[in-house]
Amino acid sequence: MESLFYQLVLVAILLAFALPEAPSSASSVKRFHFNVEWESVTRVCHTKPVLTVNGKYPGPTIAVHEGDNVQVIVTNKIARNTTIHWHGVRQLRTGWADGPAYITQCPIGGGKSYTYNFSVVDQRGTLWWHAHFSWQRASVYGAFIIYPRMPFPFSAPIRAQIPIIFGEWWNGDIEAVEHVMTLYGGGPNSSDAYTINGLPGPLYPCSIKDTFIQTIERGKTYLLRIINAALNDELFFAIANHTLTVVEIDAVYTKPFTTSSILITPGQTTNVLLTADQIPDYSNDMFVMAARPYLTSVFPFDNSTTIGFLKYKTTTTSRSQTNNPPMPPYTLPTNLPEMKDTLFATQFLNNLRSLGSKDYPCRVPKKIDKRVITTISLNLQDCPVNQTCKGYSNKRFYASMNNQSFIRPSTSILESHYRNLKSEFTSDFPEMPPNTFNYTGVNPVTENMNTEFGTKVLEVPFGTRLEIVLQDTNFLNPENHPIHVHGHNFFIVGRGFGNFDAEKDPKGYNVVDPPERNTVAVPMGGWAAIRLYADNPGVWFVHCHLEEHTSWGLAMGFIVKSGKEASQSLLPPPNDLPPC
Repeated sequence: MESLFYQLVLVAILLAFALPEAPSSASSVKRFHFNVEWESVTRVCHTKPVLTVNGKYPGPTIAVHEGDNVQVIVTNKIARNTTIHWHGVRQLRTGWADGPAYITQCPIGGGKSYTYNFSVVDQRGTLWWHAHFSWQRASVYGAFIIYPRMPFPFSAPIRAQIPIIFGEWWNGDIEAVEHVMTLYGGGPNSSDAYTINGLPGPLYPCSIKDTFIQTIERGKTYLLRIINAALNDELFFAIANHTLTVVEIDAVYTKPFTTSSILITPGQTTNVLLTADQIPDYSNDMFVMAARPYLTSVFPFDNSTTIGFLKYKTTTTSRSQTNNPPMPPYTLPTNLPEMKDTLFATQFLNNLRSLGSKDYPCRVPKKIDKRVITTISLNLQDCPVNQTCKGYSNKRFYASMNNQSFIRPSTSILESHYRNLKSEFTSDFPEMPPNTFNYTGVNPVTENMNTEFGTKVLEVPFGTRLEIVLQDTNFLNPENHPIHVHGHNFFIVGRGFGNFDAEKDPKGYNVVDPPERNTVAVPMGGWAAIRLYADNPGVWFVHCHLEEHTSWGLAMGFIVKSGKEASQSLLPPPNDLPPC
């Protein structure tokens, strides 16, 4: 009997080591330490100091479980300010941990530390984190993965989960790029390469060794967690000879659908299933994966393509035993859309639908309490006297929402709001465009496009069922704009081209299973209508996730007042909140 007992104990121990770790059913505290520091990095024939977290480029992956409390101690080891934003994490009542500089906190000064303390509530899937000060997120970013409490709502067994993060690389100093753009009011220098997990791939100079290669097994299914961390470019992505099944966007499950490729804007995440169903050739067991820009702008851009490879695991003794990329020439996937393929982009976005199941219902507001219509514009400002301007026609580029170009205050808006100090902002963001005109039909360069500057915020009561219509304009050029809302998920109930019609267009809204996101691609020369419950008290940033546009002022503040109950109120600030 005693022998049988020890045998059972031994079997239990062996099983414990053999089984994969299951998601935790109970919440726990997960602690991480981020050191923001310089690291020498070489890419595309250039070596330079790159701002990193813990010396890694891209930065480390944060992996937690649904319901966990997360504590990240960020220590700033550089002689510049910094902050970190947890992109897509709702930060329920914990706006102090959201991260955008001068919106929810003052920056972390050199040699200082700040602990971001928040809980992951009713969220699961792929998000990401990045710096939210100046253009530091060019290199300071990483994946934020939330493992679900319950099994995935799709039946395919997952062999492995693979993060794929797109980024941009500049051979020069990114601070200098931002400085020159700000000084002269022109467009920024374009990046010199796109990257997959920090690697540009063999289409760029000196980069064969810096190529992302992912080994897979034939017949297995993989979950690709795709993140667009690029600063200024929306991207198409495809894998040669393979289809992808979209199952999640911005950490929200979708109705699955297959596609030859995907469109992903800066700020967005997309989870896809990939089945290794091809028969690799004996001489070439690799398939090209590629990302290149979706072009909707007349501004200069990085007209290049980054590639990596899917490598099928084989039992032969050929070159497949090595992890080196094949020799050129390289053929791009035939299923990769052309750069101006707005038709594919539109069809892809129209295919996105919330899962809307019993376990994961679609809680879209059927009715609204308030509708705000805001134009999204690029602007051309007259050059001040005795200054040199390098924008179009020797003027300065700016950007605006309802002709308001956002200016960050000298202290955080959240702290001013919490302490009832109104000197840093005003709560009179216009809820309609100041003038009604043919937004998408005006001449791009001859109309008056001077904007107004200030720190105006939209303020709503707790619980407001809010609709925001984001209307692109033709000023300078119509462009696809990825608009990110902090602190809330929203439902994209409608999209269209041309000018939004408040009488006709809402009749075609999808209020059954619209896609739920935190970043919406407002179509070029069109509009997008989003709905949300303003149920998260605090101050939140709403802005374009093309970094140049945010720098030009394409942003607004958004305040949700505290409700009547204690559970509907913003928590007090932490003791280590950085001062201004």
